[in-house]
Amino acid sequence: MASAPDISVVIPVYDEEGAAPALAREIAAAFAGRSYEMIFVDDASRDSTRAALKALAAEIPQLRVLAHRKNSGQSRSLRTGILAARAPVVVTLDGDGQNDPADGPALVDALVAGPSELALVGGERVKRQDSQAKKFASRIGNGVRKRLLKDAANDTGCGLKAFRREAFLRLPYFDHIHRYLPALMLREGYRVEFRPVNHRHRQTGQSKYTNFGRLVASLSDLFGVMWLQSRARNPGGVDEV
Repeated sequence: MASAPDISVVIPVYDEEGAAPALAREIAAAFAGRSYEMIFVDDASRDSTRAALKALAAEIPQLRVLAHRKNSGQSRSLRTGILAARAPVVVTLDGDGQNDPADGPALVDALVAGPSELALVGGERVKRQDSQAKKFASRIGNGVRKRLLKDAANDTGCGLKAFRREAFLRLPYFDHIHRYLPALMLREGYRVEFRPVNHRHRQTGQSKYTNFGRLVASLSDLFGVMWLQSRARNPGGVDEV
C-alpha cells in the first residue's frame, strides 16, 4: 500500500455532473506538488456525476470516488469522506464549484503552521456571488448564530475549510453538523481561525437548498448546539503523571 498522504480533500456532490469534473481538475492543479488525495462522495446522484468522476481515474491518480446507496445529505457525505480519509489534515469544499480550490493550500499552511491546539482554519467568502435574497438570509443567520454560540465565525456556511481529522472525529455527529464546526471545535477546547477566500458564480446545476429550508433546519440545530455547549465540561488539558 502506498504511504498515506498529508492532505485529504473531501468533496460531497449530488447531481453535479456539470461541475464535478472541472472541479476535480482544479483541485489537482491547486494541490500539485503536495502529498494529497482527493475524495469525492457521490450522495446517490440521479444524473451521471458518478460516471463523470470515474472517467477521470486515469487522468487524476489521486482521485477516489465513494458512492452512497441512498441520498443522505451533505453532512453525512462529508463524514463518509472524512472517515475514509487517510491524511491527518482534511480540506473540504462544496461540489458546486463556487469555492475556489486555489484557496485550499493557504488554509492548510495556516493550520499546519499554527499551534497544536489550532484545529480548524475556515474560509470566509469575500464578494459573495449569490442572489441578494440569499446573501441577506445568510447575513441574518450568521449574525444570530454568532451571537448565540459565540463561535467567532462570520461565515460558517463557507464549505472551504481545513481541519485536523482527529479533531473532527471527536465531535458529536448530527445532520447539518457542517454548519457548526467552529462552535463544536471550540466546545472541545480547540482553537479556530478564519481566512478570506474567493467565491464564484455557480456555472452549472442548481442549489439544493432554499432560504426557508435552511431556516427551518438551522433553528432546530442551533438550539441543539446550544444545549451541547451547556453540557460541556472542559478539563483544560490532560497530563500523564
